[in-house]
Amino acid sequence: MKNILLPIDFSDNSWNAVSYAVQLFKNETCTFYLLNTYTPVVYHVEYVLASPAQYGIQDTVRENSLNGLEEFRTRIKTEFKNPKHTIEAISAFNTLIQEVEYQVEEKNIHYVIMGTQGATGAKEILFGSNTVHVLKSVKCPVIAVPGKFFFETPHEVLFPNDFEVAFRHRDLKPILEICSLYNTRVNILHISSGYDLTKFQEENKKFLEESFKNIAHLFHDVSFQTVEEGIANFQLKAKINLLVMINNKHSFFENLFFKNTIKQIGFHVNVPFLVIPLQT
Repeated sequence: MKNILLPIDFSDNSWNAVSYAVQLFKNETCTFYLLNTYTPVVYHVEYVLASPAQYGIQDTVRENSLNGLEEFRTRIKTEFKNPKHTIEAISAFNTLIQEVEYQVEEKNIHYVIMGTQGATGAKEILFGSNTVHVLKSVKCPVIAVPGKFFFETPHEVLFPNDFEVAFRHRDLKPILEICSLYNTRVNILHISSGYDLTKFQEENKKFLEESFKNIAHLFHDVSFQTVEEGIANFQLKAKINLLVMINNKHSFFENLFFKNTIKQIGFHVNVPFLVIPLQT
């Protein structure tokens, strides 16, 4: 039984992420929680005190939220008709990040799946700010789905790794779970600076090999490329359906995605991106 949280803003990108989620777990018994948060800009205490009529603004926004959730809920049931899936709706007067963090704990969420951009997403920006904050803050696996990516069975997974992190089995569990649903091969991509692996790196590589022993996997080594270049070049020669990274405080994931602005990112992810927080 899986609990999946789907933050939505009723945009096409939101629906695309929802569609991806229900198809990815089509053979699993799941409860999907559709989450819409709202914080009316004009809703300030001083303004409400000065004009009591403004109390009605929150009611209107909440009603719009509830109606939008019901439309999405009905659409899922109509288009997918999966008896294994239960669809619940959550409308919350809160910021998205705070509510996602709360619901992850409250509902024992296994995955958060959301679009990379919202209704006003600028094309030149890789990830919207909400997506980045969720990727960075939420303590459960998050899958960010590009707006123009339509569901593909994840037959080829790309897992870039510098072998500098001593993983535990629970850190790799989300990858193993998804791979077990399909005939998936994991491509573990090591991007080096030309030096031999240290003993620590060799041990971590051996652990990964042992962890993926029951799943098709290949190790790939490339040298003298940035992580961005390595990922981009690999995607050019292989049909990757899912990119996976571990969110470790000192990993290249942090360097790639949490710079001063998202516009500084050097490559564009055009496949779903699974980010797994390193468990402490």
